[in-house]
Amino acid sequence: EVQLVESGGDLVQVGGSLRLSCAASGLGSDDYAIAWFRQAPGKEREGVSCIGSTDDRTYYADSVNGRFTISSDSAKNTVYLQMNSLKPEDTAVYYCAAITNRGRLALILQCPASIVGSWGQGTQVTVSS
Repeated sequence: EVQLVESGGDLVQVGGSLRLSCAASGLGSDDYAIAWFRQAPGKEREGVSCIGSTDDRTYYADSVNGRFTISSDSAKNTVYLQMNSLKPEDTAVYYCAAITNRGRLALILQCPASIVGSWGQGTQVTVSS
């Protein structure tokens, strides 16, 4: 069973930085992708970024490209999302998600929520102005 545990959410001022972590276990596959999604109150869930396990290919939504960086530490089975130059519109609950057994395909498809197999519990990020 895949388990994902997010951490790192916090209250931060505009222009500040945060690093989210997603500790994964039970992936049971060498070909997987880990993605970050976010959902703000009253809005639909949005894909933010994802990274593949086989070649570290990455994807970023236009809204975060150039400000957020996704990375992985395979030894720790942990994926990080470094968020810089935060804006009020980045305020949301951020969810970690795993796509197993088709990580390469997931990156080609830009990690849509429709193929996510497991979700974390979410961590709150609030950017105050």
